[in-house]
Amino acid sequence: MTDFGIAEALQNLGVKDINNGSSTGKNNFSNGEIIESFSPVDGKLIGKVKATSKEDYEKVMQSASESFKTWRTIPAPQRGEIVRQFGEKLREKKEALGKLVSYEMGKSYQEGLGEVQEMIDICDFAVGLSRQLYGLTMHSERPGHRMYEQYHPLGIVGIISAFNFPVAVWSWNTALAWVCGDVCVWKPSEKTPLCGIACQNIIAEVLEENNLPEGISCLINGDYKVGEFITKDSRVPLVSATGSTRMGKIVAKEVAGRLGKTLLELGGNNAIIVTPDADIKMTVIGAVFGAVGTAGQRCTSTRRLIIHESIYDKVKNAVVDAYNQLKIGNPLNENNHVGPLIDTDAVENYKNALQKVVEEGGKIIVDGGVLSGEGFESGCYVKPAIAEAKNTFKIVQHETFAPVLYLLKYSGEVTNAIEIQNNVAQGLSSAIMTNNLREAEVFLSVAGSDCGIANVNIGTSGAEIGGAFGGEKETGGGRESGSDAWKIYMRRQTNTINYTTELPLAQGIKFDL
Repeated sequence: MTDFGIAEALQNLGVKDINNGSSTGKNNFSNGEIIESFSPVDGKLIGKVKATSKEDYEKVMQSASESFKTWRTIPAPQRGEIVRQFGEKLREKKEALGKLVSYEMGKSYQEGLGEVQEMIDICDFAVGLSRQLYGLTMHSERPGHRMYEQYHPLGIVGIISAFNFPVAVWSWNTALAWVCGDVCVWKPSEKTPLCGIACQNIIAEVLEENNLPEGISCLINGDYKVGEFITKDSRVPLVSATGSTRMGKIVAKEVAGRLGKTLLELGGNNAIIVTPDADIKMTVIGAVFGAVGTAGQRCTSTRRLIIHESIYDKVKNAVVDAYNQLKIGNPLNENNHVGPLIDTDAVENYKNALQKVVEEGGKIIVDGGVLSGEGFESGCYVKPAIAEAKNTFKIVQHETFAPVLYLLKYSGEVTNAIEIQNNVAQGLSSAIMTNNLREAEVFLSVAGSDCGIANVNIGTSGAEIGGAFGGEKETGGGRESGSDAWKIYMRRQTNTINYTTELPLAQGIKFDL
């Protein structure tokens, strides 16, 4: 294949033929098993990383614990300055990091650049936030007393991220955690370890240039067993985990068992409702990008299209026509719309989903299949597929991380469509396409969408930094990124100051000495 500048990008990011799987700044140490990172783009080996052993993990935790003692005492606006510098480094390395994301994960180069831009945006947000970590002041019922609350850093924040957003989700957590005074220990997906090393190299430069402790940002690598080091560790008061609902339930149980805190961003089964008053052109754009963007491997990917029966055929035909125009291939080639799935296991899940929807009585209207031949040597390229189905099908209730879109039909009022949309276990992202104000307001009302994200006349995929990102039900209830999501990374403390010479007791109790 054409290199598309990958070799230069890896060199720019300091990602070579390496074996460091644990890191605090520039000090790398690992004694674990070898992890090989193969690109789903062409099947080639990018690099090898050693997994973190238990001994390695202890070194990382010692460094993080010591670094926290320094970092928490630095004023928040000064911590924000470090995050600002990190954002500037990301701007300098945006092209290189975007290419690595595209090559190691398989999303399009434009999406890779967009992911790095999200990192830059959250840094900008966090810089402003560093001067706005507000507490409240309350009126005391006791004369001569003042009450207020303040927020303090938690300590070590453990971050477990997924392959589909190998750098952005980490930054959503770390940028906020850092300005809040926390230090971070990150376990990226074992499917995208080199993206993690690249990010660690970038923040290590910033910390070194500012003579700050390396352990403010720590990296560990490995599979779920390495993740368990974090979930079982009482030194980690908060674990932020992104991944499947199955994984999230395991993490939640483990962390709750030691009375720790979790921030969970789990599965999605996202739907777009299309009413008779919808703009069909906008609907097609939103639905197609939502369903095939990142090859259907976003937690916000559109899985279900719920269409009113009066316009069902019109919308179906328009979407099918758009699918026939999709170009599948190397994601670094900007002429292509769809890249590969992350690995051959994902391909098997995709094939199984198409088989099961037919077994349950569904009908494939845009054929799927695995692509082979020149340009598809990795075996990870598949055709985006569309199936007519019912919401009650088991496979429709399940989240398949692949470009499979289910068309569902509804009749009557928009409330019927909302009921279908909500009747799944997940509750992440949702959307309605309508120019009817009443329908839009019903969708957004207390009796409307039960998802953490509800959009009108845009798709389910994507989110802005300024709003809190997350979902309900089996999506986990966590919130990351904007709004007041910062509060999860801090502990709240209520303070009372008595500036009198008397000590009144509660409920008028007398205790004279």
